[in-house]
Amino acid sequence: MKLPDSLRDKFKNPLGILIPESQVNKSNIQKHLSKNPYLITVGDRTSEKMVDFGFIPSLQIIDNQEKRVKREPTKNIHGYTELVCENPAAEITPQSIEIIKKAFESKPPVRLTIIGEEDLLVLPVCVHAPENSLVMYGQPNEGLVLVHITPEIRNKTQGLLDLME
Repeated sequence: MKLPDSLRDKFKNPLGILIPESQVNKSNIQKHLSKNPYLITVGDRTSEKMVDFGFIPSLQIIDNQEKRVKREPTKNIHGYTELVCENPAAEITPQSIEIIKKAFESKPPVRLTIIGEEDLLVLPVCVHAPENSLVMYGQPNEGLVLVHITPEIRNKTQGLLDLME
């Protein structure tokens, strides 16, 4: 599935709560975590930041890039199940969706490394994530988006997926 240029603006709106970059700190994140959270991070910087705060994501999806510039790989946490998949920029491949499902079936923690780009994978993550999970991703030049997985979010993100060609 490809993201048509005509829909790019529609996909720039945060799916959940936007915490401004200046307010992204451990205590502000802690307020949004349940006692035993299934935490999903999409993006290298987001994943690294949560690990630095002491929050170990159940699933992290990275591509070893930040704003399309190569970066040092995110710190590896001992014991991660490693998965790898290709996913081109501005696309969501069927293989990516399948490996996301596999990641959710695997024993956490899981790291999914994308060869290509992971940005749009937030959508299938929100569709397939366990109920009451918390998905985090970066909103470029703005801050951190927190998405609590509910039936409403699943419907909204499935609707956005359905718009892709």
